[in-house]
Amino acid sequence: MQYILLALFYFLLPVLIIYLDKKFSIVNKIGPVVICYGVGLLIGNIGILPEGIEGFQEKLYGYVIILAIPLILFSLDIRKWITMAGKTFISLLLGLASVLIMALIGYFIYRNVIPEIWRVSGVLIGFYSGGAPNAAAISFALNMEPEVFILTQTYDLVVGAVTLLFLMTVAQRFFLLFMRPYRPADKENMGSSGESYHEKYESYNGIFHRRIFFPLLGAIGLSILVLGISAGISLLFLKKLDDTIIILGITSLGIAASFVPRIKSIEKSFQAGIYLILVFCLVFASMADISMFSTESLPILFYIVLVVPGALLLHGILSWIFKIDVDNFLIVSVALSMSPPFVPVVASSLRNRDIILPGMIIGLIGYAAGNFLGVLVGNLIRVLG
Repeated sequence: MQYILLALFYFLLPVLIIYLDKKFSIVNKIGPVVICYGVGLLIGNIGILPEGIEGFQEKLYGYVIILAIPLILFSLDIRKWITMAGKTFISLLLGLASVLIMALIGYFIYRNVIPEIWRVSGVLIGFYSGGAPNAAAISFALNMEPEVFILTQTYDLVVGAVTLLFLMTVAQRFFLLFMRPYRPADKENMGSSGESYHEKYESYNGIFHRRIFFPLLGAIGLSILVLGISAGISLLFLKKLDDTIIILGITSLGIAASFVPRIKSIEKSFQAGIYLILVFCLVFASMADISMFSTESLPILFYIVLVVPGALLLHGILSWIFKIDVDNFLIVSVALSMSPPFVPVVASSLRNRDIILPGMIIGLIGYAAGNFLGVLVGNLIRVLG
């Protein structure tokens, strides 16, 4: 009975948070992910959870994350990425290269003071390239301890908030000291956006309408099938269930399924995936011990400070070398490091609406590519160590 009640709590609280997110601006500003982490940390550290539930929690967060990733990927328009003009695509590659380089530099600096730094590195790549969904999937693939993941997430939020403030205020003027300004001719030929990003990827309106709900159940069933195929591949080649193979498998099959028009057109599959990510955040955080926040954990903060602002600066220098204009560079940086919802915010501060759609698409590419990059970098650093 206690497991049923706990499962109901884990699945229903994110529904309430999503509802409050649409009703109250303060909840929207804090963000559902942060609130789920906060509530999870609270209930996990005040002694109200029953003893011996760790196994149940581990199974629950494992299942929700591997079902969430395909749902998020089903709705992505891969074909539209191919239409991106060269400069935007080059800026994307430069941004990814920058964070990879800084993560490797940080590894050589902190490898003797951060235990299992390879896991932290992989998750950092996930946070930078796609955001919380990727970081969560990578932490699962790399078998990261909940305490270390929450530490990394918390410090990333702090560094990310300062970085976002910089991007919205003085970043444009700073990088204009050596980069060329944006010109109307730089506008990417992305075509019309059709429906808005908010409606397609954020709004939950009408999700229980028959026209949306039943196809969405089909998408969930397809996500389960994708999981089954990935698990089968792992058993076939490794004779065991390997988390890394499963994560890479569901990512690959999720991307492949997005090429099927009937699957890609299923409404609200992205939102369903994000909802499961919130469940993951709540469960995972409730397993963490807040006593982990101590001076001993500061090297993780220093590592993140090196990687995130360092990657931004390196990305700017490389963009200058490749003659990328400052606005496109900044919006690609925001899309990668902050996730797509922040793109319109920064574009507004830059007073440039032309870069919103390319920025959104870059952010969605990050969702698709982040798992591969994070797992690759994590295991590469593990080999180096």
